[in-house]
Amino acid sequence: MPSGQILLADDDAAIRTVLNQALSRAGYEVRSTSNAATLWRWVSQGEGDIVITDVMMPDENAFDLLPRIKKLRPELPIIVMSAQNTFMTAIKASERGAYEYLPKPFDLKELVAVVGRALSRPRTAISNANPVENDDIPLVGRSHAMQEIYRALARLMPNDLTVMITGESGTGKELVAKALHDYGKRRQGPFVAVNMAAIPRELIESELFGHEKGAFTGATSRNTGRFEQAEGGTLFLDEIGDMPMEAQTRLLRVLQQGEYTTVGGRVPIKTNVRIVAATNKDLRVLIQQGLFREDLYFRLNVVPLRLPPLRERVEDIPDLARHFFTLVEKEGLSRKQLDVEAMDRLKRYRWPGNVRELENLVRRLAALYPQDTITGAIIDAELDSQPLLPPLPAGKPMAQAQAGSEGLSDAVERHLAEYFSGFRDSLPPPGLYHRILREIEGPLIGAALAATRGNQIRAAELLGVNRNTLRKKVRDLELMVVRTNRG
Repeated sequence: MPSGQILLADDDAAIRTVLNQALSRAGYEVRSTSNAATLWRWVSQGEGDIVITDVMMPDENAFDLLPRIKKLRPELPIIVMSAQNTFMTAIKASERGAYEYLPKPFDLKELVAVVGRALSRPRTAISNANPVENDDIPLVGRSHAMQEIYRALARLMPNDLTVMITGESGTGKELVAKALHDYGKRRQGPFVAVNMAAIPRELIESELFGHEKGAFTGATSRNTGRFEQAEGGTLFLDEIGDMPMEAQTRLLRVLQQGEYTTVGGRVPIKTNVRIVAATNKDLRVLIQQGLFREDLYFRLNVVPLRLPPLRERVEDIPDLARHFFTLVEKEGLSRKQLDVEAMDRLKRYRWPGNVRELENLVRRLAALYPQDTITGAIIDAELDSQPLLPPLPAGKPMAQAQAGSEGLSDAVERHLAEYFSGFRDSLPPPGLYHRILREIEGPLIGAALAATRGNQIRAAELLGVNRNTLRKKVRDLELMVVRTNRG
C-alpha cells in the first residue's frame, strides 16, 4: 500500500474534494488548502512528502511560490495543475522545478500514478539554472493533442535526446524544433536549420559537414558545414527523408561516434550538437523502398513527436486566428475580428496547408479587407478553392457529419480519385498501399480511442483486435492516447 503525505492547494473546493477522495482511497494522507500562504507555511514547517498545486490561487501565483519551495526543500516533488493550458504554462512548470505538469481536466488515475512515481524516485534536487523569462508564446492551442505536445516538450527541454518530428506540411515542425532549442539548455548556442529538399543532392554532404580546399571541382577554399556552425547548439534537419544515402551514412557515424570528417578531409572532428529531425513522409515506407537506412531511422527516432494536422484540432482555430491577428497588428496592419459565421467556416474547412495556410489567410484578410469584422461571406470567397465540410447538426459526431450521406467505400473511392488526379501525367510515388492503409487505420483507431476515452482495452474490444495488436498500431502510427474523465 502506498504511503506519504500530500499537500494539496487549489482554490476550487470541488476539485479539492475530488482529489482528496481519490488520493485518500489510494492510501495517501492528504492536507488541502485554498491558498498559497497556507501551503507555504506547511512546506516551511517541513510537512508533506509531495506538493500538488494549482497555478492560479487568490493570494499568489504558484509559479512565484515554486522557486521558494525548491530553494528551501529542493528534493520535494511538486505537481502543477492548471486550466491555463498553454505551451508557456508547461515550460514555466518545468523551469521552476515541477516534477510534472497536468493540464485540467486530467484523468484521476493518471494523477495517482504520477504521485506514485514521484514518491518512489530518488530524492535528488532538480537543477533549474537559467530559467526563461520570455512570455512570448511560440506554440498556440489548448486541444488535448497540443497539451500532449507541450508536456512532451517540457520533459525534453533539460536533456539532449534526439527528436524526430513528424507531421504534414504546415503543421509547425520547425517551430517546435525552435521551441526545443529556445527553451532548452542549449538556448545560448546557435540554432541552425537545414532543409534537405532545398539543397541539390550532390551538395548536401558539403553543406552539412563542410569541405576542404580542392575536395571537388570548384572547391577553391575551405568551407564550414552546418555541423560546425551549430556547435554547442541545435541542428534542425528538415525533410530528412530527402537526404541521399551517402549523407545518411555520414550522419549515422555522427550519431554513433559523435564525430565526422569534412568532404576531402581525413581528420575526425568531434561535435557537440543536438539533432532534431523532421519529415512529412513515412520513413518506414522509404526504408522498405531502400531509400532510407533503417539503423539511421532508429537513431533519429529516439523521441518521436507527431504534430496533428489542423483538421484534427479545429478547437484551436479561434486561438490561432487571434494569435495571428495580433502578430499582423504588430506589423502595422489593422486589427480584425471574425463573426460567428466566419469562425464556423474556418472550423469546417479542411486546411490542406494546416496552420501555415491559416496564418496566410489571416494576413490576406488583414491586408485586403477594410472592414473591422470579417464575415462568413468573405471567408467563403477566400476559401472557394476547396469545398467546406457540411454544417455539424446538433448532437451529431463530427465524423458522421463529414461523411454525410456518402458511404465509406464511396468516400474512399473519391479520395483516391482526387489523390491520383493530383499527379496528372505521372503516377504517385511507390508505397501507395501502405500510405493509404495508414490514412485509414490512423483515423479509425483514433476514433475508437476517442470513443473509449483513451481506454486501450475497451478500444481493442470495440475494434475486434488483440490488445497487443492495438498497442503496436498505436506505437507504429505514433498516435497520442489521452485518458479523459466522463462527463
